[in-house]
Amino acid sequence: MADGLLAAGHDAVHVRAYDLAAAEDHMIFNRAAAERRVVLSADTDFGTLLALRREVQPSVVVFRGAVSRRPALQIALLLSNLPSIGDALSAGAVVVIEPARIRVRALPIAR
Repeated sequence: MADGLLAAGHDAVHVRAYDLAAAEDHMIFNRAAAERRVVLSADTDFGTLLALRREVQPSVVVFRGAVSRRPALQIALLLSNLPSIGDALSAGAVVVIEPARIRVRALPIAR
């Protein structure tokens, strides 16, 4: 997905570029937060992990349900919705993209 986002003019990096492809989630979160990046994932555990962190960064976009696993389709879906979710992602949010809806929850997530 990083290549597609780069092609669309966004600053994006795949975890492999940092040698974090097999890293624990908290290591990915720490790197993303330090660089003010948004984490894109299909891992639904990320919302729970963010709640436990009680921090406002990093923002996370979770592709859930029957959303295609094909990166090109996920990029198209993300880019088409970025105008409506961009401010929330900049401020700190979990955005869940499902086939029929998008949910936005501001960070930090209270218990």
